[in-house]
Amino acid sequence: MLYIKVPASTSNLGSGFDAFGLSLELYNHFYVDFGDRYVVEIEGYGGELPRDEKNLFIRAYRRACETFGLKEEPITLKQINQIPTARGLGSSATAIVGGIVSCIKLHSLRVQLEDVLKVAFEFEPHPDNLLPALLGGFVVCAVEDGRVSYLKLNFPEELSVVLCIPQFELSTEKARAVLRRDVPLSDAVFNLQRSALLVGALLSRRFDLLKEAVKDRLHQPYRSHLVPGFHRVVERAYEAGALAVFLSGAGPTVAGFSFDGEEVGKAMTQAFQEEGIKAEYMVLDVSYEGAYP
Repeated sequence: MLYIKVPASTSNLGSGFDAFGLSLELYNHFYVDFGDRYVVEIEGYGGELPRDEKNLFIRAYRRACETFGLKEEPITLKQINQIPTARGLGSSATAIVGGIVSCIKLHSLRVQLEDVLKVAFEFEPHPDNLLPALLGGFVVCAVEDGRVSYLKLNFPEELSVVLCIPQFELSTEKARAVLRRDVPLSDAVFNLQRSALLVGALLSRRFDLLKEAVKDRLHQPYRSHLVPGFHRVVERAYEAGALAVFLSGAGPTVAGFSFDGEEVGKAMTQAFQEEGIKAEYMVLDVSYEGAYP
């Protein structure tokens, strides 16, 4: 039996829309073996996910077999999901990556990362979750015509990532539907300045610049109304000592960087509760172990 674990990720980091991704020490676990038919067992989050060939992991596995010229062999899958679904934490990316990697490992293939991404992009065209799931760490990426350029950068080990996860789902499709297709030049420049500042602040440990560096005009202003209490949560997090606060991926999870993650997490959870929304928090380190060797 093959075992694969794939890390969660937080993406965008405020100003780096579709460009930044950070892998986290929170995992979905997949146990895979050949079988006479497709069978899926699910534990943890995502109990409503398909348990047949419509399962995203199975779909990615089958597409990888086809792309790599293999005779498809059915598999049995047990997935233990520790990552909440539809919360902006890359749970779908773990299934896509897991399915492709299982094909590679079960069939003892030698495949380049570019070939893995070619399959993955058919399911998810944005690499800011896929690359952290594959490679781990802090990833900066750019895409043109399906070709990806990326860097893995060092992330300050003294920072914790705080996640405040409300108990409601928000699909990526819904969160993308509210975005503007055309933005003012001033907003584009605003984000370019701050995304560059964010990378510089992290690499030089200028943590005093992070609050400014995660400000955004491209996606958070439009998505914030989909997350009741978002601005209150952000404000309370900063009051509790957060260095940076932003929407995790498409949301609704709110993430932050902090030295004292516990106090920040408690403050964020309380802010959601004041909006009548139950929430939980996690304080995580960055995962440097991706799913792809």
